[in-house]
Formats: sequence, structure tokens, C-alpha cells
Amino acid sequence: MATPDMASSADIDHDDDPEGDDDDAVEAEVVEPEEAYAAEVVDDDRDDRDDGDDPAARPKRRRGKALTTGATAPLARYDPLQAYMRDVQRYKLLSREEEHEAAVKYYEDGDVDAAATLVTANLRLVVKIAYEYRRAHKNLSDLVQEGSIGLMQAVKKYDPYKGVKLSTYGAWWIRAYILRFILNNARLVKLGTTQAQRKLFFNLKKEKAKLSAMGIEPSAEVIAERLSVPKEEVVQMERRLSAGDQSLDAPLKSDESGSTTRLDLLPATTGPHDDALADAEASELVRQKLHDFGKDLTGKDALIFHERMLSEDPRTLQNLGDELGVSRERVRQLEKRLQGKLKDFLASELDESVLHP
Repeated sequence: MATPDMASSADIDHDDDPEGDDDDAVEAEVVEPEEAYAAEVVDDDRDDRDDGDDPAARPKRRRGKALTTGATAPLARYDPLQAYMRDVQRYKLLSREEEHEAAVKYYEDGDVDAAATLVTANLRLVVKIAYEYRRAHKNLSDLVQEGSIGLMQAVKKYDPYKGVKLSTYGAWWIRAYILRFILNNARLVKLGTTQAQRKLFFNLKKEKAKLSAMGIEPSAEVIAERLSVPKEEVVQMERRLSAGDQSLDAPLKSDESGSTTRLDLLPATTGPHDDALADAEASELVRQKLHDFGKDLTGKDALIFHERMLSEDPRTLQNLGDELGVSRERVRQLEKRLQGKLKDFLASELDESVLHP
């Protein structure tokens, strides 16, 4: 069975085996992030049942208990992740026969409705796997979203005739997309771009802790040997992980006034402003003199000057020769003579400092 190429099972060490997840276990474990993430949410049907026939009591009823910081007022009245989890519970789980039937319809006929059924039936699995990485990324909704994309990719690649459950095959795709998202968003600058760097990103600290617990010095050589990566990659990743992101707009600690930032100390990519103004003025002066030179030209010289010397997309000598009824070499001679006239004209009209700054 082919697994996604963006991440492999060696990238991170897990105790959970996707092959051991049956549908009942997945459905049971989905309740855990609901309880841990934020709040209890009162079911809509239960609201109507408890309030009875008193419509005045319904607007006063709190929709849920959000996290508080010692005060009675909730931080938020609506939790999108809780709403998503309630929606997930509405889709029924498929039996092995129903899953195989839907997978065959999509695999052979491209039935989009069958693919949607497969995706929605496995959304609980996405939430379960995303919850495993809740410590790596603070926004669990982002992980669920990326895992759902991985699930859709798994359905697209799934072969129902291989004899493997979709949840088993899809778990690898879901983890791969979640791991890629965490890796790309852990820092402003990407830390892991190769397979070895991805392995180090997820396992370096864990491996160092294991070696220290065993009484072994966690040197770069030992870690490189245990993880089967080059020593240079280990050293480089240690440096990257030890140095956090720093803002260029943050004030320097050495500056007592707090007004100097790192951005102020970066070298300028352009020259001084007075030089830039002088260059702009000289360019405008040269452009004006070229215009004056071209006004006095007629016939072949005017055509060659505008179509060859001033044009951003100059015409070829052969093209101009065909239009003028002369040879290609004759056009070249006329152009060279015109260039000499232009040089003499600019030398008489402009200062030497403008022509040779």
C-alpha cells in the first residue's frame, strides 16, 4: 500500500497504531477533545425540552459555559470547534460492507456522492488524530482542517480492492497533512525542508531526553547514528530550534530610549537620497536632449533612430532594410553614422559630469 510522500511513519514516534482503530473506538475517543478544549454546550433539543412552553425563558438561557478567568462573564459565547464536533456526530459510521460499496462506486464510476459519504463518515477519525497533536499547534481547528484535506486525498487514492479499511489507509494521509502543516507553521522561517530535517524536527528533543535518561551523553554523533541522519543536519537543527524568531521591529535592549530597532541597523539597499535625486535629474535631462535630437531627423535617419535606438523592442536590421528598400548592411552603416552624430550632439549640449558620472 502506497503511503504519502510528504511524511512517513518514521517522522514521529506514536503509541497509536491506525490499524488498531475500529469504528467504535474512534467514535468514543472523539468526545475527549470536546471536554478538554473549551466548554459544555447545551444541546438544542434539550433546550426546548427543558424550557417547556415558556418562550420568555429561552432567550435568558446560556448556550454554554465558556472558560472564565475568575469572573462570571464568559470569554466567548460561541465556539466554532464545538459546533463542528456537533455536526460531525450527525454523520453515521459506515459498516465494512457499506464502506466497500461506496468506495467501489467512486473508484469505478467516479461517483462524487459516494466519495462525500466516505469523507463524512471518517471525520471522527480526523478529529481523533488531530487531537494527538494538540500540543504541537495551539489551534486545534487548523489541525482538523488540514487533516480533513488529507482525508479527501486518501479517498481519492483509495483502492477498495486492496483489502484494507479506509480508516487504516486514510490515517497515514491525515497524519501526513497535519505534520506538514505543523512543520510549515512552527516558525516564520521553515525549519525542515528535507526528510532528515523533518525527522529531526519531531524527534530531536525526544531522542536527547531518552539518551540522558539512559546516562548517555546526547552528542550530535550519537543522535545522528540513532536517527540515521547526517551529523551536520543534527547540529544545524539544534541551532535552529534553540534560536527563536526575532522581530526586526522589536526595540534593542541596549537602547535606553527604546526607539532603535534591528531594522534601523540594517544596511540600506539603495544609495543616498541626494544621489538618487541627481541620477533622476540627469536621466530626465538626457531624455529631453534625445527628444530634441530626434526632432531634426527626417527620412531614413528618423526611422532608424526611433525604431532601433529608442525603441524598447528594436526592430531587426533586415526588417528595416526591407521597409526602406536597402540592404541589411546599409541599415547598419546608417545606424552607426547616426550614433556618431548623437554622441557629438550630447557632448555639445550636456556637461561631462552628466555623460560620465
